[in-house]
Amino acid sequence: MSLNPTEFTGLNLERWERSLSGLKEQYRTAQPFPHVVLDDFLEPDCLTQAIQEFGGVDSEGWIGYVHYNERKFSNPNIETWGPTLRAVAQALNGPRFVGMMNELTGIDDLIADTSMEGGGLHQSLRGGFLNIHADFTVHPLHPTWRRRVNLLLYLNDEWSPAYGGALELWSTDMQRRVSTVEPRANRVVIFNTESDSFHGHPEPLQCPANEARKSLALYYFTLDSDPMVRSTEYRARPGEGLKKVPIYLDKQALRIYDRTKRRLGISDARMDRLLRHLRRKPGRTSP
Repeated sequence: MSLNPTEFTGLNLERWERSLSGLKEQYRTAQPFPHVVLDDFLEPDCLTQAIQEFGGVDSEGWIGYVHYNERKFSNPNIETWGPTLRAVAQALNGPRFVGMMNELTGIDDLIADTSMEGGGLHQSLRGGFLNIHADFTVHPLHPTWRRRVNLLLYLNDEWSPAYGGALELWSTDMQRRVSTVEPRANRVVIFNTESDSFHGHPEPLQCPANEARKSLALYYFTLDSDPMVRSTEYRARPGEGLKKVPIYLDKQALRIYDRTKRRLGISDARMDRLLRHLRRKPGRTSP
């Protein structure tokens, strides 16, 4: 499905363009690193349809990221999404919105990642979490693409603060939590992704078994002839004691995975299929 801008009315770009002058200063002076939180991002009918189209983790296209530092699921395959979700992603990756992101962040020549490597639809079930981390710095399939900005659009139908799952933004020295953002439906968080932009939702979710913390994650890059390559940098929080050891060991294992994936030039989705195949027992016909 390709987006016809004259037909898609689920995102009022004119409204957000009018807000840019005020949002730019708010973004650049935010602590602990540049970011902004925008509510009521999509038009109401579009939001309703997008939530209805959001499939469960057993539907086509979903990948499990299940290890010590995180427990979540991702679907980067836009061809498996419903038409509204596809149209939203295409609008947010389109030249007009990317131009707005340039102005908002003060970063010129941002590049949208239509492959959605590491991004796309995300959801975490009861018990899910994502330890505090700074994101990988270079696109795995484009060695000159430096990661600069994240956009997260929350698509939970209803979400109680009692469920947990608030996005935590930590100081660059990892000594204190500076801000939290509740994952309310139709809320967008946009933030710079530097090597010390630490964030996550580290406490296991307490939502009911039939609920999930759902979002659309999109990443934006710039060209860099020699970017510093680093995989996701997980960190323990102050007071976590011996938990630092498995956090570090898991991070090191993930670095080996990241180097392997970059060397082979394959995506997480292909690696997931390969690992599923290797985990199959002799004579077993399904993963």
